Amino acid sequence: MKNKDVFRQSIKYIQRKVKDILEQVSQDEIDKIKKLFFKTKHIFVYGAGRSGLVAKAFAIRLRHLGFQAFVIGETITVPVQKNDLVVIVSGSGETIPAIMTAEIAHNLEAKVVSITGKKNSDIARYADVTLYLPVSCDEEERKKYAPLGTLFEASVWILLDGLVADLLDSKNETEETMRRRHATLEQ
Repeated sequence: MKNKDVFRQSIKYIQRKVKDILEQVSQDEIDKIKKLFFKTKHIFVYGAGRSGLVAKAFAIRLRHLGFQAFVIGETITVPVQKNDLVVIVSGSGETIPAIMTAEIAHNLEAKVVSITGKKNSDIARYADVTLYLPVSCDEEERKKYAPLGTLFEASVWILLDGLVADLLDSKNETEETMRRRHATLEQ
């Protein structure tokens, strides 16, 4: 049997790295993004793969907060229009569908927020605001304890949950008001 401690070492490594990454996020950029949420009728999220799953989780919380939030690519999503907000999550910032989504949203005169691990990425070219998460590192530990895009996805998940808390406060919402918009078939 291999090292039995890998699980704990991985958790500690991911926690440490995510903390370091998120401490570098600019409060000014968060404030700019937050303002966009209150200037729009519809909010759209997009991401591919695991980034897409994080984006979908964010859309759910936005719905709980009372925002008109949609996931691009879902069958019941309304069309993006001028002054709507499109949030794109892409670790590389170079995923072809993410670039196309950013370009189309930009051309429609929607506001675009990109969240990426690559500062000068192609999606950032089309963004009104880019949140850059400095996740790249070639440490051997990363390859062992947080392979592929783990650090980006974990960081974005926590970042977006922090933004939800900030929006909750700004809207004078509570967990109870969010709960009323939660799943309707629960007892």
